[in-house]
Amino acid sequence: MNETTQRGFTLLEMVCVLAIIALIAAVLLPFIPSQTSRSRLQAYALQTATLLKRDRTAAIDRSTSVATLVDASSRVIHSGSSRLMVRIPDDVRFDALLPRTCHRQDALSTIRFFADGGSCGGSIALTRLDVGYEIRVNWLTGRVEIVTRDIAVN
Repeated sequence: MNETTQRGFTLLEMVCVLAIIALIAAVLLPFIPSQTSRSRLQAYALQTATLLKRDRTAAIDRSTSVATLVDASSRVIHSGSSRLMVRIPDDVRFDALLPRTCHRQDALSTIRFFADGGSCGGSIALTRLDVGYEIRVNWLTGRVEIVTRDIAVN
């Protein structure tokens, strides 16, 4: 008996299995929730700080006041000097502590920078699970800084 048995898979069988896996992945992928990672949260904080610094620089360069709009309800921060904006995803906690008035005028959800670089200040906190970043604008100097806030998980 000179019978040889072949074991293994044919190329056609492998292609069919890969096609089925790809089809299942294509159907299920949109249903997997995408969550903001720690590095992506840090990127949102950096984008926010950069936007604020650009508005401060624009106020100094143009010798005029520039107001950055912090719209907590729509989760967007709009530049007052350009079309730039930062949109914060729904899974990130977004808190803003802003002045009610600035130079005896209603602040209206803004962080205002002046021609001398100063500001009425404010802070924006972005938090996700066990980490958070606070973007602070100094009320006197207008300096923008990011402070890391580790959240204790109980």
